[in-house]
Amino acid sequence: MKYSIVFSAALVALSLSACDRAPVVVTPPPAVIAVPGPAGPAGATGDTGSTGATGSSGATGYTGATGDTGAKGASGATGYTGATGDTGATGDKGAKGNTGGDTVVILPAR
Repeated sequence: MKYSIVFSAALVALSLSACDRAPVVVTPPPAVIAVPGPAGPAGATGDTGSTGATGSSGATGYTGATGDTGAKGASGATGYTGATGDTGATGDKGAKGNTGGDTVVILPAR
């Protein structure tokens, strides 16, 4: 689309310039020759230019990636089981009791 508009404008300009019937005569103006005279006094010194604006600071850099978590340490060894205590001494056995003899127990009826 851009090229077609430019091409059309160039074609119109060329076709209109071809329709010019009377050529225009251009007469150059007479040349003025300046005769140098004595030098004048020196001009005033120009103002000093202003210092340019300070540039802006650069953007802050990105924060680095966080490191990985370290590996888990090994579990400690299981402790030893303590020694079993000695069995205590057995107590003395009592003497065998006497039989009750001829004792009769009577229970009441219900």
